[in-house]
Amino acid sequence: MTEQYTPGPASGAKVQKDGEKWTLVLVRDLSHPPAKVWEAITEPEHLRAWAPFDADQSLGTVGTVKLSTVGAPKPLVSETQVKRADAPKLLEFNWGGQDIRWELEPLAAGGTRLTLWHNIDHRFIAMGAAGWHICFDVLDRLLAGRPVGRMVGPAAMQFEGWQRLHAEYAKQFGVETPSWS
Repeated sequence: MTEQYTPGPASGAKVQKDGEKWTLVLVRDLSHPPAKVWEAITEPEHLRAWAPFDADQSLGTVGTVKLSTVGAPKPLVSETQVKRADAPKLLEFNWGGQDIRWELEPLAAGGTRLTLWHNIDHRFIAMGAAGWHICFDVLDRLLAGRPVGRMVGPAAMQFEGWQRLHAEYAKQFGVETPSWS
C-alpha cells in the first residue's frame, strides 16, 4: 500500500542543542481531537499501526513498559520508564537511554498540535527527523481512516521518500549525512 503515500517536504522540525545533547523537536498539526491522538500514542494496538516500537502495555500510566524496536535486525527490547502521563496532554518516557516527550495541545478547529521532543545523538538526528516525519504521516492517515501501513526501521530507509527527507533534514540542521557503503 505504500505506493499511495509520498511524504511532503521536510518541515515542522528543529534542533535544540545543549552542549553535546541534541534534541529533535517535531511539531505536527493533526485534524483529530487530543483524546484520539492520545490513544494513538499510548495504546499498544494503535502503536502497532504506526510507531517505530511495540509496547507490551499502555504508555498512558506512569511505570515500567517494555518497548520493542520494530524492524531492527535483532529485536531490541528495553524496559522503559514512563515518567509522566497526563492524558490527553503530556507523555514523557525514556526509551533506550533517550528522553522522549509528547505534548498535545488542542487547536481551535478541534484538532491537536502534537509536539515531540526526542534526544538523539547528533550523528543520527536527520535520520530521526525523517523517520518520525514518516511515522507522523502514517499516524495522521491512520487517524483519518486511510491507513497506509507502518513504515519503520530498515524498510522505511529503503523507501525513496525517506532518503529525500533525510537529505532535506540534514541540510536544514547543518549536519552531514552518513555515507552508506
